[in-house]
Amino acid sequence: MLDLSASLFNLYALTKAEKPANFEFNYGMGKIESLAAVIEGSVILVSGIFILYQSFKKLFFGGELVYLDYSLYVMLFSLILTTMLVIYLNYIAKKSNNLVIKADALHYKTDILSNGAVLIALVLVHWTHLHIIDAIFGIGIGIYVAYSAFGILKEGVLILLDKALEEQKIESIKQIIASAPQVQSYHDLKTRQSGETNFVEVHLVFDPNISLLDAHKVADSIECAIQNLEGKWEIITHLDPYDDEGAVCNIY
Repeated sequence: MLDLSASLFNLYALTKAEKPANFEFNYGMGKIESLAAVIEGSVILVSGIFILYQSFKKLFFGGELVYLDYSLYVMLFSLILTTMLVIYLNYIAKKSNNLVIKADALHYKTDILSNGAVLIALVLVHWTHLHIIDAIFGIGIGIYVAYSAFGILKEGVLILLDKALEEQKIESIKQIIASAPQVQSYHDLKTRQSGETNFVEVHLVFDPNISLLDAHKVADSIECAIQNLEGKWEIITHLDPYDDEGAVCNIY
């Protein structure tokens, strides 16, 4: 039920994130994908904690498995279906680089590992009749599931906090700006990500004698070069006649 709820919210998030910017949401709703990843990470974390609780409870207070044969069939069937789902989700995640799909893929990947461990535990219990094996495996599964949730939570939270883009992307932007001979320098380079869109802001410093038209053409060429990089981009360039980095706002 938790998986179903998380996937339904992911579907809602993807639908909303695809809508274009409007009067109310000027930058679009891409960050709802990061919010969905945080929610899914939280669901995974809670699941791991609950598994730990149930496993320790069984370890200390005991309990026997019932309907063991049915359990084996159900887990095997679940494992096959989940593996097929993860293969497809990984394919889409690599193709789209979408955080929601990545989170869902990791979510169900933890299910594969936990389901596999459960299946092994059930087989061992079936052979040895030692029901404590189920609790021991459950503790290991709970720790792994809870630990895996932190990666999803961290990435989602960092995007919500407007963390800068990866160093490789920033370096590519710097190289593009540096390749324009008319640009004397630049400052206030800021980057962030919202959904699938990468946002860039930068101040470009020109010779004060250059015409606004020529400076604008150079800025347009830089923006086009950045947009040709992998991904979706929104770029804002500010044209400076001199380097005013750190200058206090003055009224002329």
